Amino acid sequence: MSVRAQLLVMAVVAFALLFILRLVRRRKLQGKYALLWVGVGLFLFAFALVPDVLVPIADWVGVAYEPAVFFLAAIAFLFLMVVHFSFELSRSEERTRTLAEEVALLKARMDKSDPPPDRTPTAPVDDVPED
Repeated sequence: MSVRAQLLVMAVVAFALLFILRLVRRRKLQGKYALLWVGVGLFLFAFALVPDVLVPIADWVGVAYEPAVFFLAAIAFLFLMVVHFSFELSRSEERTRTLAEEVALLKARMDKSDPPPDRTPTAPVDDVPED
């Protein structure tokens, strides 16, 4: 990788890390996900500093084209992220359904125990306008 490409990758990663930290500070991103993405950013930053680390990994895996190892790792990571987010979404949907059922039961119980209040408007005698 050329020096220009290394600097570009480092600049993009630094910008991404600053963006992640901004999201955390504004409470738009939870800490557990921020740690994950900061870890990925630091890994990419280290990769930009030492790009030749792919050569021995590619030789060990048996891949002739070194950047393919990087793309393979990125695809595997993204696949794991999709599976994790699917799990979180399923769990969140289950919790939402359970909470909606509990609210409906509580509302039904409250409606059963307390009759609805009389909705006829009443005004105190002192507030009646005089002609």
